[in-house]
Amino acid sequence: MLVGLQRVIGDHLTAIVNTGDDTTMYDVHVSPDVDIVTYWLAGIADEARGWGIRGDTFEVIRGLSELGLETWFSLGDRDFATCLFRTERLRAGDRLSAITDDIRRHLGVPARILPMSDDRVATHIVTRDGRTLEFQEYFVKERCAPEVAEIQFAGIEHAAPADGVLDAIERSERVVVCPSNPLLSIAPILALDGVRGALRSHPRVVAVSPIVGGAALKGPADRLLKASGRDASASAVASMYDDFVNVFVIDEADGEEAAKVEAMGMDVIVTRTVMADGSVSERLARELLA
Repeated sequence: MLVGLQRVIGDHLTAIVNTGDDTTMYDVHVSPDVDIVTYWLAGIADEARGWGIRGDTFEVIRGLSELGLETWFSLGDRDFATCLFRTERLRAGDRLSAITDDIRRHLGVPARILPMSDDRVATHIVTRDGRTLEFQEYFVKERCAPEVAEIQFAGIEHAAPADGVLDAIERSERVVVCPSNPLLSIAPILALDGVRGALRSHPRVVAVSPIVGGAALKGPADRLLKASGRDASASAVASMYDDFVNVFVIDEADGEEAAKVEAMGMDVIVTRTVMADGSVSERLARELLA
């Protein structure tokens, strides 16, 4: 979605990105969502894997594994360099948002990329068997297999939106809530003080459903919706956003959901939302901005 939006409006785009997935691995600060957004917008993302940099090598991870270190979290060598650069800058006292801006400029990304907060927020997954897992343990090490009882955002009560986040929302002509996981990727941003209020005050907020035909195209969003007591449906996602979204976008496969969403007070666009390539995402971006 962001690729399509950047193709259409270039440096007029600001992406506000979840940092609840951030973690420390191999003594470096990893910002998975921020980095994959940056790599996609730079045109260097490994689209086949869905993470990391296309054509990256994995010699550091291979060497660590050969030395007996547990390496269930894989980082390519160039990806590792990004994280090492970030770590050194953080240790020097720089803010995550400033570091992120320097990285995106270095990679030639025209869009502005803002981590949701410069304060540390950690997504924790409480499983039905009584464990509390850091997000990457749940998502990567255990491959989303555990049944989820609760999702927690540790530190959210003390975290503030990064400089520019609220201003970007308030000054924007339109806000697009991308079809990311509503419970893992969007909810931490909405939980920051002032963000939901800024969205409620905005006259043009559009959201794209991440659920198509009762399932998530990628990731555990459908399972997590069910675990939270909701249906795995476009209308269930709409109900999570109904206090601030004006227009909700659903796929043609979910046309029967339109009436449910309209009953919540939102306008509905029914269109093709499955973005198989950049041309489709650009077409959808133009439709959302029209």
